[in-house]
Amino acid sequence: MSREKKNLPALLADNLGKQIADGLLHAGDKLPSIREYAEANGCSKNTVISAFDRLTADGLIEPRRGAGFFVTHTVKPPQPDDDAPTLDRAMDSVWLMREQLQSKPDFLNLGEGFPPIAWLEETRLDHFHQRVVRTGVASLFRYGSRFGYLPLRQHLQQKLAGYEIEAAPPQIVLTHGANQAMDMVLRYFVRAGDTVLVDDPGYYALFGKLKLSGVNIVGVPRLIDGPDIAALEHGLKTHRPRLFFTQSVGHNPTATDTSAAKAHRILQLAEAHDLIVVENDSLADLKPRSAVRISALDQLRRTIYIGSFSKSVSAALRVGFLACSADLASDLADVKMLTHVSSSEYCERTLDVILADGHFLRHTNRLQERLKRATAAGVDALTKLGASIYKASEQSLYLWATLPGYDDSIELARAMLEQHVILAPGTIFSAHANRASPWCRFNVAYLGDPRFAKALSRLAKT
Repeated sequence: MSREKKNLPALLADNLGKQIADGLLHAGDKLPSIREYAEANGCSKNTVISAFDRLTADGLIEPRRGAGFFVTHTVKPPQPDDDAPTLDRAMDSVWLMREQLQSKPDFLNLGEGFPPIAWLEETRLDHFHQRVVRTGVASLFRYGSRFGYLPLRQHLQQKLAGYEIEAAPPQIVLTHGANQAMDMVLRYFVRAGDTVLVDDPGYYALFGKLKLSGVNIVGVPRLIDGPDIAALEHGLKTHRPRLFFTQSVGHNPTATDTSAAKAHRILQLAEAHDLIVVENDSLADLKPRSAVRISALDQLRRTIYIGSFSKSVSAALRVGFLACSADLASDLADVKMLTHVSSSEYCERTLDVILADGHFLRHTNRLQERLKRATAAGVDALTKLGASIYKASEQSLYLWATLPGYDDSIELARAMLEQHVILAPGTIFSAHANRASPWCRFNVAYLGDPRFAKALSRLAKT
């Protein structure tokens, strides 16, 4: 039996316990029936019974004869000490983003969010400048279209068709990376005090944007096959949010993929509750085209698809895009124009030239092959260290794992920083970063570096 199957009752119990602690489930709330919860999460009734038994033993839920299981009380999460130093508070998302932007040659950055430069430099951006200039030098001195460079949007139409997503150029808006795309969506749909649903754990930078906007964040626990459907449905009924941000393929940080069954169920709930699903697919070029994407099932009726080239070409180009219905795309292009006037046509023309070159497909194929080898090596390295891996993916930039003997990844990250090893502690990836987490996100490209095991060995001796 696999580690994932052995841990499933514990994972389900942990996720439900987290919902109770976060206030998503309140004292007196009735849980879905054992049958409903098993169907929603694609597991057996015995698995759910084992999870409920754990929660009952912990005093978080109780069975009521003939009525089902009910939450007994709501755990109030501990409040962070606002006066504590930043590193002591949490190594928050801004800290991690700062680390991504710094070059520290003498540090091993296992928390790195990107593939190694050596994997990307074969695109040779320096080779494309003259070809970009030949595409229209006069336009390089002016603002571009509010939608973005048309030939690139036409290339993206073809790219999305490869994922079975039909999107004409008027449905595609170019952006300064995936992050600006998310900003535009938030500015259009959300006001302070509104509620937004997110994957939990999930993309840390998104949580920072939501907090900055004064939004109420409700996390939907991320299971091995995608979002917890029962928690999603409960959140929709309780909070009536307009948006759910999720990552279907190569989820950051857990390396999980949303199953086809769950993708269909998410769309059913979106239709029933007037929900917009915002699908972040910024790792698309690192995963197979055949992977299930919610936007392909929905064809952009209740979905907004967000893509980026930061992980496959260069983060320095800052080119991303969103795709949605034509009317919404026009509105979002207006939001872009009001807040940023336009995106960089020079960068967009550069990317268009790269995509037009047959070399790009070969590059992404090699990138994926490298990633497969690195993932296998990363799983092996973590296993030898006794780590527990949430999802041992065959091909993922990240692995989500715990190391034996360390219940608080913040404490571990602090100690490893003194050893010149940078980790990405799990608390950063939580929608409610106010409790200790044993999990860390590891970049598979660096797990084979012997400095990691040596640093852990030195910690064990202290």
